[in-house]
Amino acid sequence: MIQSPVVRDADPVDDGAACAAIYQPYVRESHCTFELEPPEPAEMAARISIASETHAWLVAQVEGSVRGYAYAAPHNTRDAYRWACSPSVFVEREWSGLGVGRALYSALLDRLAELGYLTATAGIALPNDSSVVLHEKFGFNQVAHYKRMGYKLGKWHDV
Repeated sequence: MIQSPVVRDADPVDDGAACAAIYQPYVRESHCTFELEPPEPAEMAARISIASETHAWLVAQVEGSVRGYAYAAPHNTRDAYRWACSPSVFVEREWSGLGVGRALYSALLDRLAELGYLTATAGIALPNDSSVVLHEKFGFNQVAHYKRMGYKLGKWHDV
């Protein structure tokens, strides 16, 4: 049995490299993100700083190491959307299914509510059953199905 994840605010300097390392395989080997080149640690640190200004960026530590992260960004930049955000979560693959993502999302959604966000929208590149199940556990409902939204790894993917 693993110890419970410790979820805390990310620090750009201390956590940028760990978050970049967690994200890299998703960028290079999966369609879970439509980014094609993984960001360097300095870029990830900048992303942590930006997200933390208005939303949140959290990391989960297990056994002393960062094993996952979750953050939110604006759903849309138009002012009328200011109460909506788009959360994301990424977990080291070997820690997937062990409660790290659930702990992160729970803490992130609580934090977003404290900050006044009323709506969270998640775009899930399909197929991705584990992400769909995670979101459903937190009350997300499918409201749209966009066909052929992203082309990655030689295939079109719906969202």
